Amino acid sequence: MTPLAVRRLVILLGLGLALLYFGAVRAAQPDREHRETLYVFGTLVEIVIFGADEAEARAASAEIGRALQRQHRDWHAWQPGALGDLNAALAAGRGRAVAPPLAALLREGRRLSCLSGGRFDPAIGRLIGLWGFHADTPPEGALPDPAAIDVLRRAAPRMTDLRFDGDRIASVNPTVQLDLGGFAKGAALDAAAAALEAAGIASAVLNAGGDVNVIGRHGARPWRVAIRDPFVWGTVGAISLEPGEVLYTSGNYERFFEQNGARFAHIIDPRSGWPVREIVSVSVLDSSGTRADAAATALAVAGRADWPQVAAAMGVAAVLMIDAEGTLYATPAMAARLEPAGGGFPGPLREVALPHLSAPPECDAY
Repeated sequence: MTPLAVRRLVILLGLGLALLYFGAVRAAQPDREHRETLYVFGTLVEIVIFGADEAEARAASAEIGRALQRQHRDWHAWQPGALGDLNAALAAGRGRAVAPPLAALLREGRRLSCLSGGRFDPAIGRLIGLWGFHADTPPEGALPDPAAIDVLRRAAPRMTDLRFDGDRIASVNPTVQLDLGGFAKGAALDAAAAALEAAGIASAVLNAGGDVNVIGRHGARPWRVAIRDPFVWGTVGAISLEPGEVLYTSGNYERFFEQNGARFAHIIDPRSGWPVREIVSVSVLDSSGTRADAAATALAVAGRADWPQVAAAMGVAAVLMIDAEGTLYATPAMAARLEPAGGGFPGPLREVALPHLSAPPECDAY
């Protein structure tokens, strides 16, 4: 990426961060608020620590920054590192031992993929690369060859193709290429939040390009976070997050390219090999960034017909979905928490109850 491209990306992402805090954490000028920003996982990550001693906050955020940089390096699918080495071994039909944190992350990714019915699947790295969404900047040029897409679709790489022997990982399908972009941010912010709490930090927010984990409260008030409107520069509404909650959004408005007036976004349906078109934004309120990150992607792929069943299977209760026509769909748990922006919601809001599953998918034994 050229220096100019990096600067433009940082400016755009910075604007996204500013939008996130719409009306929330700066209602009053806080005392003892420490901020750090770094660029990892293809986005800006902002660490805000409130009410702590400056030296303590600086030391804690520096340690978190080092951990995030290490995860960015180890989990990157397209640059030299632990995941790249594993992908090379899998492509050659070999297994490879990895560090325990990466093995645990891949086990969880396989479990979440199973629960989603394959709508979320980090094994489709080859498809992601074919579409050009493996870089930090949006792809340019022509669409991929449909025949090449179909070859990968028929090869059907899946997380359930992975086989674990302790921390050694192999695959029964050599077309598996792991790309953790669908949930790496959530896992990294979960680990960062746990590390901050272990360091004695009682109040903080971690924001990765609009995906947020919070610790404690912002003084006497909760941390309040906005959900971006996917159609215009504005917000759908805001949510006041309770201690330990997370809010994650997947949408088609940041990483995409256009051909002949049609938008092709980075959220790819593993079953078809093509980007999602029906759903433009999904937000998930939860207690786990890893699960919320994966579920937001899975529900966008599931679409209007199947998302309630998938949400129930994945164990997420508070969901806001926006379709291409601008209709908002919210579960009762999300509708009870979502505060409209300005005079109301930008489109009609339909409340959708999640089904009760008598027998959740058996995925832990995979």
